[in-house]
Amino acid sequence: MPVIKPMKEDQMSKQQARLHTIPEALDRLGIGRTTLFGLIKSGAIRSVTIGKRRLVSEAALCEYIERLEA
Repeated sequence: MPVIKPMKEDQMSKQQARLHTIPEALDRLGIGRTTLFGLIKSGAIRSVTIGKRRLVSEAALCEYIERLEA
C-alpha cells in the first residue's frame, strides 16, 4: 500500500471545504471500495450524503491519514 502524507497547512486550508466522491477518495487513499466503505461504516472516516451521493471531505481524509501515522 502506498504511503500517503497529509497535506501541509496552507494546502489544507484551501482544500478543507472540498468534498471528494467515492472514486476520488479511493484514489487519494489508494485503497479499494470495500475497504473504504468499511472504514466509513466503522466511523474511521467521516462522510456525508447529499441526495444519493456519498462524499468524503478532504479534512476527513487528512484526519484518517494522521491517525495512521500516529
